[in-house]
Amino acid sequence: MKYDFETLIDRSNKGSGKWQEMKAINPDVPVGVAPLSVADVDIKLAPEIQEGLIEFLKDDPVLGYTSPKDDYYDAVINWMKNKFNYHVEKDWIVLSNGIVPALGDGVAAYTEATDGVIIFTPVYYPFYKAIENNGRKVVKCPLINNDGHYEIDFDKFEELAKQTENTLLILCSPHNPIGRVWTKDELTKIAQICLENNIIILSDEIHEDLTMPGFTHTPIATISEEVENITITCSAPSKSFNIAGLQGSNIIIKNPELREKLTSQQGKKGFHSLNTISFEATRLAYSKGEAWLDEFKELIYTNYQLVVDFINKNLPKVKVTPLEGTYLMWLDFRAYGLTYQELEKRMQHANLYLDEGYVFGKEGQGFERVNIATPTKVLQAALDRLYEEFKGE
Repeated sequence: MKYDFETLIDRSNKGSGKWQEMKAINPDVPVGVAPLSVADVDIKLAPEIQEGLIEFLKDDPVLGYTSPKDDYYDAVINWMKNKFNYHVEKDWIVLSNGIVPALGDGVAAYTEATDGVIIFTPVYYPFYKAIENNGRKVVKCPLINNDGHYEIDFDKFEELAKQTENTLLILCSPHNPIGRVWTKDELTKIAQICLENNIIILSDEIHEDLTMPGFTHTPIATISEEVENITITCSAPSKSFNIAGLQGSNIIIKNPELREKLTSQQGKKGFHSLNTISFEATRLAYSKGEAWLDEFKELIYTNYQLVVDFINKNLPKVKVTPLEGTYLMWLDFRAYGLTYQELEKRMQHANLYLDEGYVFGKEGQGFERVNIATPTKVLQAALDRLYEEFKGE
């Protein structure tokens, strides 16, 4: 490989939330153990971004209030066109300081106090907060787990969509934590139900770039012009290029009425733009980072295959959910008969600091979400500790 994906960056003294949480649980955690939880990555930044930012600061060290230039918009527009055949216009792009804030703003902008918001569960836990913090009703449409392969319960979804108090769907595509890349047929069915029942689609597509071999991400807004007009697409380079700390996202909204509602809601909070470095890092990522991303995806796929082979050989009671997209694996430990509290304690005893399945909803109890975007040797050591904890059971 051209790039270094085998050096672990110890972030225990750099303000990393997941490293601090690990240290709080076990202050004596051994050197070399890394948390495999929160979806950011403890590997070196793409040199194209790092070196580009250094040059940027040399040439223009003023970090004052900054607006996006045309080269920023061009980078976003070209990425969407070249990667997803998604033709975006400059005026459609609404800036946001992260997709999680955008979800909260979207719920506030597109629903009323008595409305329900549909989510497919288990799902990324901030979805719940985005709904609850705005005083709206969480309407769960549990996914169907067919022997480790998750599918949408379309009968249930249509039933919920027909209830007039439910006015918004927050879609996770690709889906976190189960790693599904929804097919075009599945997305078409989702979109058709939403069109027929006046449901707005707020689509979190932050993991769009991180698909595994044989799988293709389709932005739901590209299904048809009708669908595009009811869709808010939440995109960002943060997961793809490990720049989440810069908190820059691009919310794509073709419909001018929906766009104005979101920007109006943002204005109530005083938000008006991103930070100077975020603009440049995004431009560099989308214009110069493709080769690094390709190798990053190779690392993820290599690590995925490692986990599958290791689990199948050594811990067959654990069921591995197939990974189609994201760098987050979903492992089913329910065969051990542990409560989710007992499972969490066993993981900590093994010096494994993961995201517990229960935080993604009741449907996640007994599961573990594992961030496999880490040096392969770090993941192998974690698997060895897992085996030592459960061998013979």
